[in-house]
Amino acid sequence: MIDPQKIDELVKQLSSTLPPELKTFESEMKKQFKGVLESAFQRLDLVSREEFDIQVKVLQKTRQKLEQLEQQFNKQD
Repeated sequence: MIDPQKIDELVKQLSSTLPPELKTFESEMKKQFKGVLESAFQRLDLVSREEFDIQVKVLQKTRQKLEQLEQQFNKQD
């Protein structure tokens, strides 16, 4: 899941782009922006960078092990 601080940063960026006429509705707009962003990110089923990096390491180890097993197998032929 995406970091809630990142969503808050996006909300701030979006609200800063509002025209001056809509600044009176800023707090309500921020709530709406946050709700839309959270909903969109949940549907995307994202993983954190940390989770991604862990899976990359697992995949690297798995590839190394597979290469070792292939070499062992080939030596037996």
